[in-house]
Amino acid sequence: MTIEINAKELPNYIGQQTGVSRWFTISQQQINQFGEATHDMQYIHVDPEKAKSSPFGGTIAHGFLSLSLFSAIAYDAAINLENTVMGLNYGFEKIRFLQPVKVDSRVRGQMVLTDVIEKRPGQFLYTWDVTVEIEGEAKPALTAQWLTMTIIETE
Repeated sequence: MTIEINAKELPNYIGQQTGVSRWFTISQQQINQFGEATHDMQYIHVDPEKAKSSPFGGTIAHGFLSLSLFSAIAYDAAINLENTVMGLNYGFEKIRFLQPVKVDSRVRGQMVLTDVIEKRPGQFLYTWDVTVEIEGEAKPALTAQWLTMTIIETE
């Protein structure tokens, strides 16, 4: 569940985990649709029969598919400021794909707010440490340092 706070409270959340998202099941249909949308039809993603002979023993999700869940993860696990007009993806400082996500696995994200800068009045640049874990696995699918911008109405 997203936390809604006043912008003046932001410093209290720096260094804190703001939330954990719900679980997302990664289906073969979703993998196939992502492959079609991104033109990445490598067999390890979209050909279950051929992928059985790969080192993974079956199909795996595209790393960028797991990364593309960040918006949904943020809806569940980030901070929402009162009077928000919009939120924007600002980029990444670092992304590491640590373990493949096998078909039919469940993943979820954890978000830690590591920094906030008010770039202009009402424009807040966040730095998040995001970890996407795979249910039942010790090693996460990926870690990233994600930058987002929230713009709020100012008086």
